[in-house]
Formats: sequence, structure tokens, C-alpha cells
Amino acid sequence: MYLVAAWMVGFFVGLLPYSIPSTVFAQIGKPDGLYYKSWAIVIGIDDYTVAPPIQGAVDDAKQVAQAFRKLGFDEVVEIYGKDASHRRLRQIFNDILPRKVGRMDRLVIFYTGHVGVTQDAEGEDRSYLVPRDAQINNPAKAVTVEYLKEFTRRSASKHTLLLFDAPVFGWEITVPEALSLEGRIVPEAEIDRRAVQVISSAQKGESSTRVGGTSLFVQALVAGLDGAADADTNGWLMASELGAYLGRAVETASNGIQHPTSLRIGGDGDMALLEGQTAPGLSGADPHSPEERRRVARSHYEQAVTLLQEGKPAAEAMEHLSAAILHDATYGDAYVLKGYLHLDTIPDLDEAVAAGRLAVKYAPTNADSFYTLGLIEARRGNVAEAETALQQALKVNPDYQDVYFSLGVLYADHVKDQPKSVDAFRRYLELGGVHARAQAVVSEADRAAKESH
Repeated sequence: MYLVAAWMVGFFVGLLPYSIPSTVFAQIGKPDGLYYKSWAIVIGIDDYTVAPPIQGAVDDAKQVAQAFRKLGFDEVVEIYGKDASHRRLRQIFNDILPRKVGRMDRLVIFYTGHVGVTQDAEGEDRSYLVPRDAQINNPAKAVTVEYLKEFTRRSASKHTLLLFDAPVFGWEITVPEALSLEGRIVPEAEIDRRAVQVISSAQKGESSTRVGGTSLFVQALVAGLDGAADADTNGWLMASELGAYLGRAVETASNGIQHPTSLRIGGDGDMALLEGQTAPGLSGADPHSPEERRRVARSHYEQAVTLLQEGKPAAEAMEHLSAAILHDATYGDAYVLKGYLHLDTIPDLDEAVAAGRLAVKYAPTNADSFYTLGLIEARRGNVAEAETALQQALKVNPDYQDVYFSLGVLYADHVKDQPKSVDAFRRYLELGGVHARAQAVVSEADRAAKESH
């Protein structure tokens, strides 16, 4: 039973962001569009308590706030001047956003103001944001890059974009690990995958150019959000497109002295800032085109996952999986999860193996298709078929830890091949596995080898 239980735990832990506020569980299923709610936190500081003033920073920030309202963002929170204190900014990041932003929301944070530079434990330079009541050369009250990265780890938001009208750097030094799904979900589009993206107005050693009290970066940003950044003119404006546009536009406007940077520090998706059209198949009308039917199938599949995450009866999740398959009989991930549920939670080996075989047919790039089929065949006593499926899972994902453990058990208990079992368990441990059985088998093999010499 461990093989299945371990996979299921990993499956759902992998799906969840680092910290889940209660708001997340109020957002069940899919929103009408891409997001349930869109948040923009706009921070502008011009009149510092001790640091030099920045003429026009608040006016620039207000232009950015208006641009996001024009894009249809539901909540545009403006924090200017005296309100942008160290205490207030920490409250925003530590309390308000974690409580209110949900798992199907998008979140943009814009900052214009001073930045400072400090060094980490390895002597590398890293930026920090300077609140209104802080000093430029004293990071004691700063909002550091590391603090912001930790915030993005805790945030439940589907897509997060950090926009800085300042040279904010240091992300590359200790980039947060992308949310690893171990191949368990393979969505079709980047907008379906989690993402944390950063755009800064300048590189290390540069400054954010201001002409006539107005930032060149903000001018380009507002124009980009108004549609100028839609390079392929398809009506969709993605954060990656915006970053590329700002790089070109600001470099040109500054005569080559300022170079914005754009990177992804978490996940592998892409925020949609402007939707070219209403998502098909979610408007209430019956889906007709293959694209619409697949989108509806994906919606049902994700609702099934949500129900299982919340501990709801597996039968409810199975209803959504059946609906997903009804709308799109080639939706491989639905067969993966259906196969698992029939293996362990709603036992039916005939249904399980049928779903498992359809999973490998329609989702051959998902390692879990083969892993699940391997577990099913092992339960049915088909050892050779189980081994073949598990080995195929490793061809798709050579570092799939749980598969090596399953092979170790299969070789030990059914094939009776001790060397293969030890090799599989050893690889499992090398990949970070900690199960006691694997540790004991490998330790015993190493002891016996040592004694034989």
C-alpha cells in the first residue's frame, strides 16, 4: 500500500503552493475567465523622511494604477508617500495579501522609489527596496530581494508579476525552485501554469532615467499595457511580451544607457495581462469546437483535483473526471487520476487498468501515465508488464524518485532479483528518498560487500 499512498501524498503536495491561506479553498473549480480576481499593488514614494526626494514618482505610480484599472483589475491598491512606511509595507506582504489573494488570482506589485544595495553571506550584491521612513544605505528597514522571494513562495496566487521602476537585482543568486509537479499535470498553455515573474527597469550599476520628472520606464510601461507590447498583435498581452517590449523601448528611449531586465523566478507559466477573447467553453454555452471541449474537460479535471485536495469524497471527483472524458475522450491526465482512484480509493482493477492504458495512449509525455499503469499491473500480479511500465516512466522522467522505490519493491518481492532491487533503492536514495526500507536494503548490501572484501 505504501507505493500508492506515497505517490498520492506527493501528488497533492506537489500541486499546492508553499503556504495555503483559507482564501484558496473558497475558490473551487475554474473562474469565468482566466482568474477569479486580479490584484495590483502600486507603491510610489517621492518625499522620503531622510532620503532625497524623487520628483514625480507618485505621479508616475498613479499612471500605472490607472493603466491596471483600464485592464480591468478588480483591486488596485495605491500606497503613496507617508503610507509607504516600513510597517505598512510589511503588513501588506505579511498579512493582507496572504489572506486575500487566492490560488486562481493574479497579482501585480509595482514599485517606484529608492533602492539600496547590500551584500549576502557570500559577498554578493543584492538590492533592497527603501520604504519612506528608511535610509538608502541602511537595510535595517528594507524590503529585500530575499524577503520578496519568500513572499512569492508563500503567496497562493496563480500568477505573480513584480514590476520595479528601479535596478532591482539579486534574484539569480538563489533563485527559488520552480513548483515541481513531477509530470503529474501537463496543461496545454502557459497561462494554466503557475508563474512568478520579475521586470526591473535597469541592470546593476544603472539608474532609472527620468526626463522632465517622468520615468522613461513608466512611460514605456503604460504604453505597453495599453497594447503596444502585444508584439504578435493577437490581442493577448503576456508578461513575457511586456518584459521584452520594455527592454527594447527603454533602451531606445535612453539612448542605450538603461537596460531593463525580465526573468521568471518561479513556476514555468506566463501571466496574461490582457485576454484577447473570452475563454471559450466557459460562458455557459455548450462547447462545440475541439478547443472548447478540451478547455471544458480541463475545467472538470481541475475541479476533481480541487475536491480531492479538500478531502471531499472521491466519488465527487470521479464525476468530474467522467465529465472531462465525456467532453474530450483524449484527455490523458483525467485517465491518470481515474486509474489511481480505481486502484486505491474506489477499487475496481478492471476499470483501473482500462484507464491506465488509455492514460499512456493519450498522455505519453506524462510520467505518471506509465507509473500509474505500473502500479495497477503490479496489483494485478502482472510483474513483467509492471516492470515495463515503470521503466517507461523513467524514460519520460529519469529522476522520478517514487518510480525507483516502486521498482525496488517489485524486484525484491516479486522478481526476487536482489541486485536490481538494491540498484533501484540506491538510486531512490540518491534522489533524496528517505524511506526506511530502502535505507535498510542499501545499508545491508553495502555491509555485505565490505565484509566480502
